[in-house]
Amino acid sequence: GAVLRLAFAGQTVPLVAAPRAPEPGEGVRAFDWDFAKHQRPVDSARYEGVVRSPAGTGGVLEALIGGDSLRVHWPLLVFAADSTPTVVELSDDPRGAGSTDRLVPGRAIPGGSYHWLFPNGTRALVSGRMNDELRLHLAEGLDAWVPYAEALPLPAGLPPPRGRVGSLTISEAPTMAAVRIPVGERLPFLVSESDRRLTLTVYGAGGDVNWIRYGAADSLVRRVGWRQEASDCLRLEFELTRPLWGYRARWLGTDLLIEIRRPPPIDGSAPFRGRLIVVDPGHPPLGATGPTGLREADANLAVARELARLLEEGGARVLLTRTADVPVDLAQRVRLADSVNADLLVSVHQNALPDGLNPFTNTGASVFYNHPRSLPLARAIQDRLVERLGVRDLGVGRGDLALARATWMPAVLTEGLHIIMPDQEAALRSERGRGLYARAVFEGVKDFLKAVSSEQ
Repeated sequence: GAVLRLAFAGQTVPLVAAPRAPEPGEGVRAFDWDFAKHQRPVDSARYEGVVRSPAGTGGVLEALIGGDSLRVHWPLLVFAADSTPTVVELSDDPRGAGSTDRLVPGRAIPGGSYHWLFPNGTRALVSGRMNDELRLHLAEGLDAWVPYAEALPLPAGLPPPRGRVGSLTISEAPTMAAVRIPVGERLPFLVSESDRRLTLTVYGAGGDVNWIRYGAADSLVRRVGWRQEASDCLRLEFELTRPLWGYRARWLGTDLLIEIRRPPPIDGSAPFRGRLIVVDPGHPPLGATGPTGLREADANLAVARELARLLEEGGARVLLTRTADVPVDLAQRVRLADSVNADLLVSVHQNALPDGLNPFTNTGASVFYNHPRSLPLARAIQDRLVERLGVRDLGVGRGDLALARATWMPAVLTEGLHIIMPDQEAALRSERGRGLYARAVFEGVKDFLKAVSSEQ
């Protein structure tokens, strides 16, 4: 009920009452099936305003009711957008440590989930900053937010990055098709996928695709089409002759190389023969802890070892991302799977719940994927987890998870049991419980591979 105003940088900024019901926590929104809990009472003591001063430090917030007033210092810092670097080069490894995944995440809104993954070396025009995130101008009406610390300023005076996509060359190999795309500048881009299609959108580029040279007769790429979506946005579409198994996108100088992976040949009678599967025992660091102290990292490793044994007995080659209770960076786990050309990546986890959720109505099995091609694998494992473990079916879900974001192979993350539940923690302490979990994943992977073989 007060009148609020902000004294800042020589101006008085009125703050207007803007009542709004606060959003429930992300965990509640994502995992609670009781949607009545998503409703919140309207917060009437909420005010908004716009600071138009180009720059300033500090301010005084003033509240007035009748003849009474309250003033408090507000440590606000605002600076002009044109004082940020104009053009930046993105890098998640500015000190050259070599332990990252060499990708900078881009978000549609500040603090949001990942939408773009820009390879190191990508250059873009800065249009603003909010706290520790920079806003990049990608195309007309389209921005991306990236970490400020992962954007290296280039010398002042450089013009906005612009490129020209020229003639394409497709090279065929037994395991993939490599598409070399001359751009002339390391521009931001987005790769999206469907079952038999890969779409590449290059921002800040014009099209001069005079020639498209295909590979051998047994080409994985059936057809390439391109169109100029806008003066600063070009789209390439690759129609495939087989379902998409995976892809890589990286810079070679100012050429963009898109490697599109062929599905591996699978024998339906022996689906694991010749397959290389990377099994990731999730955590440490971090991880949940059961009511009697069982660490998720320990349970994950025990299940993963049993899963590896079953897969090897079935004829697969298996590589664990860790074999001891040692921390392994998430990026290193994904890079390992990519570097050995794994056919599949399966990350084993146990679940917990955010605050505010009833554990007796929101526990069960779930499997998460990120890219569409991984959804059939997630569904196959989910079906077996519910069948073997006898827990509630929470369904599969898409998650912005590092181990599920791998692009070179189908990748999923399993959450078979809730370690915070006493009976499920007890199951994970037992050899039988861990064996049931491992066998469920083994059978789900087998079902997936057999389904792939029937389509080849």
